[in-house]
Amino acid sequence: MDKIKFAFFGTPDVASQTLDILRANGYLPSLIITAPDKRAGRDLKISPSPVSIWAKKNNILCLKPEKLDGDFLEKLFSLTVEKGINIYIVVAYGKILPENLIKYPKLKSINIHYSILPKYRGASPLESAILSGETETGVTIQEIEYKLDSGPILDSKKIKLDINTTKAELKNELIKEGANLLIEVLPKIENGQIKKINQKESEATFCRKIKKEDGLISPNENDLENWNKYRAFFGWPGVYFFTTKRDKEIRLKITKASFKDNKFIIERVIPENKKEISYSDFLKQN
Repeated sequence: MDKIKFAFFGTPDVASQTLDILRANGYLPSLIITAPDKRAGRDLKISPSPVSIWAKKNNILCLKPEKLDGDFLEKLFSLTVEKGINIYIVVAYGKILPENLIKYPKLKSINIHYSILPKYRGASPLESAILSGETETGVTIQEIEYKLDSGPILDSKKIKLDINTTKAELKNELIKEGANLLIEVLPKIENGQIKKINQKESEATFCRKIKKEDGLISPNENDLENWNKYRAFFGWPGVYFFTTKRDKEIRLKITKASFKDNKFIIERVIPENKKEISYSDFLKQN
C-alpha cells in the first residue's frame, strides 16, 4: 500500500532530524514548507534553515513564505490538490498557522509536541519539564486546533527523565520517540482507526519562550534549582552569574557543573571576554 501523502511544515534541526527518521521508514513528504532564509553568524551570511537544506538534498519542492497570506494559501492549496496531499504534519515550524490552513487537508493537520499534553503547552516544553524537576515527560501527537496545543490527542508516549539529563540529551531522545510514534500513528489516521482523546482544559499548563536573561543564577542559593537551570539551559542560553573581583563586577558563564550530595558544583567557567578556565583556578587568581 502506498504511504500517506503529506506536506511537512518545519524549520530547525528538530524538524530535519524528524524527516531523517521518516525517510528511513519510507515516509517522504510531497511538499515542504519552512521559514525563509535569514542572516546568521558573525558575518551575517544568508543561511537556509536545516529543513530547507534537507529539502534540497532530497529533491523535494520547498516553499519559504514570509507571510502565510492569501497568495501563499492559494499556492499551498493548489499544490495540495495537485499532489494528492491529504494531511499536513507540523514540527517546530515557528509560525502560527491560520485556521483555514489547519483544516484544509482531508485528514486535517497534526503535530509532534514534546510533552505529555495538556501539560507544558507552548514554546519551551523540554526546558520547563527540567526546570520543574519532573521525573518523567514524553511526546504527544495531536490534531492541531487554532488554540495553542489544545487539539485532540492521537497518541502519546512517556519516558523517564533522570536528574542528570540535560536538555540536549532529552531533545535527542524525544526527537526519536516523536518520529517513531508518528510513524505508528499515520497508518491509523489513514485507515480511520485512531481514537481521539480531548484534552482536559482544567489540567493544562503553559510555558513561554526562553530568553537569554533566564540563564542568570545565584550560585549560593537553591542548589537543586541552579542544577535544573544548568540542565535546562545547557547549550543555549546557558547559565551565568556575576561576581566581584578587585571591586569590579565580572560575568561568568558556567560551561561545566555537577550535582553531588545535593550540592551544585561549578567546575568550569568563561569570564567575560576571556578563555575558559576551571572555577577553582579563577577563584585563586588575584
